Amino acid sequence: MLTYDDCVGLTDLEEDEIEAIAQHEHVPEIIAAELGCCLVHDPAGIPRIEQIIRDDIKDARLHGHPQEAAHWRQVLDHFSANHPLFQEAA
Repeated sequence: MLTYDDCVGLTDLEEDEIEAIAQHEHVPEIIAAELGCCLVHDPAGIPRIEQIIRDDIKDARLHGHPQEAAHWRQVLDHFSANHPLFQEAA
């Protein structure tokens, strides 16, 4: 049986990146892990993940949560630094 951590390890994403997808899409994290895995392995999916995280930043700011917005900004920075296709897709 696979654990959640095993599934995260198969996605090529960090837990925070999966959490951003889960929050944005209003799905459980295990579903977000599957979706994120599909997106991160598709060049067209890289900008989609970037937009999801940007939307989370915007939503946090709109709801008066600057610390959460700063957290998502760090997640976006990490994502862009660790996914070479991000640079090509941007």
